[in-house]
Amino acid sequence: MGNFLWFPQFHHLILLLLLVTGVVCSSSHNRNTLCLSDDKSALLQFKSIMLNGYENPFCGYNYPKTKWWNESTNCCSWEGVSCDYATGRVIGLDLSCSSSAAGSFPQNTSLFRLQGLKQLNLAFIDFNDSSIPHGFSQLVSLEYLNLSACSLSGFVPSDVSFLTKLTSIDLSHNWDLSFDSHTFEMLTRNLSKLQNLLLDFVDMSDVVPASFKNLPPSLKRLGLHECSLQGEFPIEISQLGNLEYLDLSLNSLTGPLPKYNWSLPLRLLDLHGNQFRGSVPASLGNLTRITSLDFSSNLFEGQIPDVFGKLNKLTTLDFSSCSFSGQLPPSLFNLTQLTSLDSSSNGLEGPLPTNVTGLQNLKEFHSGSNLLTGGIPSWLFTLPSLESLDLSNNSLTGPIHEIQKSNSVQKVYLGNNDIHGEVPTSFFGLVYIESLEILDLSSNNLSGVAKLDVLSKLKNLTEVNLSNNKFLSLSGDSGVISTFHALQSLDLSSCNVRQFPNFLQSVKSLMHLDLSNNAIRGPILEWESEDWEQLVYLNLSHNFLTSIEQFPGKNLVTLDLRSNLLRGSLPDPPASLEEFLISENKLAGEIPPSICNLTSLITLDLSRNYLGGIIPTCLGNFSNWISVVNLQSNNLRGKIPDFCVDENDVLTGLALNHNQLEGLLPPSLVNCTSLRFLNVANNTLNGLFPHQLSILPDLQVLILRSNGFYGRLDNSMDDSGFLRLQVIDLSQNDFSGPLPIKFFQSFRAMKIVLYDQRLKAVEVALIQITKCHRSRFGYCIPDVDKNYGNFIKVTMKRLEMELDLDKSFTGFTLIDFSDNRFHGQIPKVLGELHSLLALNFSHNSLTGPLPPSMGDMAALESLDLSSNKLGGRIPSEWVKLTFLEVLNLSQNNLVGPIPVGNQFNTFENDSYAGNLDLCGVPLSKKCGNEEEPKPPTSKLVEDDGSAIPFIWKLVMMGYGCGVVLGLSTGYIVFTTGRPWWFVRMVERDLQRNFTRWIHRIRGKRNMH
Repeated sequence: MGNFLWFPQFHHLILLLLLVTGVVCSSSHNRNTLCLSDDKSALLQFKSIMLNGYENPFCGYNYPKTKWWNESTNCCSWEGVSCDYATGRVIGLDLSCSSSAAGSFPQNTSLFRLQGLKQLNLAFIDFNDSSIPHGFSQLVSLEYLNLSACSLSGFVPSDVSFLTKLTSIDLSHNWDLSFDSHTFEMLTRNLSKLQNLLLDFVDMSDVVPASFKNLPPSLKRLGLHECSLQGEFPIEISQLGNLEYLDLSLNSLTGPLPKYNWSLPLRLLDLHGNQFRGSVPASLGNLTRITSLDFSSNLFEGQIPDVFGKLNKLTTLDFSSCSFSGQLPPSLFNLTQLTSLDSSSNGLEGPLPTNVTGLQNLKEFHSGSNLLTGGIPSWLFTLPSLESLDLSNNSLTGPIHEIQKSNSVQKVYLGNNDIHGEVPTSFFGLVYIESLEILDLSSNNLSGVAKLDVLSKLKNLTEVNLSNNKFLSLSGDSGVISTFHALQSLDLSSCNVRQFPNFLQSVKSLMHLDLSNNAIRGPILEWESEDWEQLVYLNLSHNFLTSIEQFPGKNLVTLDLRSNLLRGSLPDPPASLEEFLISENKLAGEIPPSICNLTSLITLDLSRNYLGGIIPTCLGNFSNWISVVNLQSNNLRGKIPDFCVDENDVLTGLALNHNQLEGLLPPSLVNCTSLRFLNVANNTLNGLFPHQLSILPDLQVLILRSNGFYGRLDNSMDDSGFLRLQVIDLSQNDFSGPLPIKFFQSFRAMKIVLYDQRLKAVEVALIQITKCHRSRFGYCIPDVDKNYGNFIKVTMKRLEMELDLDKSFTGFTLIDFSDNRFHGQIPKVLGELHSLLALNFSHNSLTGPLPPSMGDMAALESLDLSSNKLGGRIPSEWVKLTFLEVLNLSQNNLVGPIPVGNQFNTFENDSYAGNLDLCGVPLSKKCGNEEEPKPPTSKLVEDDGSAIPFIWKLVMMGYGCGVVLGLSTGYIVFTTGRPWWFVRMVERDLQRNFTRWIHRIRGKRNMH
């Protein structure tokens, strides 16, 4: 993809060169031709708005071409001006890259007085967001118009469409400029001689794609990059007989590609970032002049046709981020001029070819995130021009063969495969790959010894990632101090590292270091890290560190020390930190007020330690960027300080649970307008229910469990608050009164069940596994490592789950009002909560019947109504709860037969204990003939209105009742990253199997 970034600028430069060539050729005539006084006057008037030169990234330093214009000289000799040598009229004006403009483009600009003007180029002059003036229709002879990158805004005036002699118009790179549909349609109808139409980044959302049908057959270049176009693009454009350049990238265009009659002169076709669907037409193999093809980031599917073998001029080919399947076409590997081949992020499978004769000019070969199998072919490292190789996230098995020939490879990405065997010694040699800059062999099954002391001598090496190779070990200390001359990133996570590597002492360029999940013991001494002044990311989590004498460097942005054995008081971290993670240690003492010196902090995680004392009052407002504060599971006491004293739209998560905090919730929490989750469980807080939090528009999780909150919930409560709430836990408090009907009616997020809601939970898990975020220094940090502690623990019968609510909370919903003093009946409106997964009203004083409407809670997996005073029969409608895994109705006054069918056939006696008048399976008490429940019909009914999609009913029938709860638990495991060993064991197989299943379904669909 990177190779396409220069094309928009490149075609501008070509046009500029053509114009400049014309100006130079006529310069000798200009010196001997006297310009007309009216033209000189018009030019001098336009000069008056020009400013001094400035630095432009596209032009370099620019001086004003108008600097030497004056009344006493012949305007035909002025720089940027060309004249007709016979008449003296100005016919060309090129002021591109010469200066900026003062204020706006004058609406009555004197340029309109240049009646003989044929070519006008004002590219890269800043007109300060002014509009294009009306009046261009006066330039009746104009053939070439370039107003690109001029900071123009507003709508393109309609009179531009009257310039019937125009052959080239370039309005690109004016981000605030727009075309209305009427003006553009007139332009396409009137400009019958048009050859170049370049409108990249111009807003064309109002333009109907069908209007492009009217473009003339003379058109050679059409640039529509990121123009907000929508709808099906007309196939007639691709069939214009003279078309050479077609860029439709980064729009929302749809439809299949035409199968036949593509313009044979086509040299560039860029379709990336749209919604084109269907297959790639085989007729593209006839475009023998094509140099660049980009199909990436579309909805294309099926096999890539094997038709590209004759495209001998093709240099760039990109199929990435689509849904292609099958194998890579063999003819691709015979292309002799190809420099970049990208087929990553598809469903491609099978082995790579064992022998390749072409690709002698290939610089980039990217086929990561597919289903490729087999070994790493040795020819890859013999390609003389190869610079970047990416085969990561596949099912390649290896081994990696020794490199026998010198090459120019700079970047090697082979992570997340099943490559076995030892790392070739040639990777650690100096002869064959001395140009190597990046080496990623992470998450494989490599064994043997990684000779880092030898690798350190590669002078260009900047990044090394050997993480998650459980059979790999580091070479021992050779006694020679190794020097990584350029190393910036080193990831040795889960590599059996047992001591702090000595060779790192002299790596002064290091910016990213990950030694997590190893067995490093004892302290980190000051001398071991004293030269790391450039370090910005340090991850030493999940080791056995006992102390750190001094934090390295002064520029740390992320410091992760979770899950170690650190003791003593909390050390003072560097003031530059944005993420400070030191949970699950043995730290004691108080939180020092100096923590508030971290004014750039975004995430603070001090959870699961032995910290005591009060929370510093400054903690709620010390940083303008603080997003997550996690202090749970310590010994903190006193009151909660004010958070968000002034309105704060950054704080999203606050976890203070499992401490000894007391008093009321601070009223200032209502100012935390972006708060998504709040957990203050297991403290000694008190007060009425915080109704005021209902105004927080993004609040998804509210946990008040095990405190001293009291009072009724139905007072001053309406149905307009808590609209996005997905988890509410009020258990083990002293709330009383009836269950609040309006409260439940307000839970809109628990009512909506998307058709693919349960499938989305799996998709989210896959995304969380494969996605990474990039720090501001460019390093890829897996999101699975960014769980800042578990913010909620949910306990159900036979199930305990810990959730990290800093992640997307799609797919899990819970209401827990247990262990309070609620009384009265269960509201019927609960049946409207179609997406609720867990409901617990146990240990209250609820009375009355069980509502049949609860049978409509189609997603319900856990229901606990035990230890109440509920009576009547168990509604037969509850048999519709086909995902119910946990049911507890014990210790009530229920009577009559237990329903039969679906999940009710799986529950045991303890689900009904203490209801002496219940009868039927599984109880030993039999029902009378009149009471005997009738089993439901076995016919499975599915319609468009079903809350749970048919696919999930098939899953339930095929694998039994436990699969649904298992999938929800799986979603929770993957989004929390815990247990980490289970995630690492399953994630790769889950991704591959899920992808194969998708392609198998598509294949069957295509067969029909």
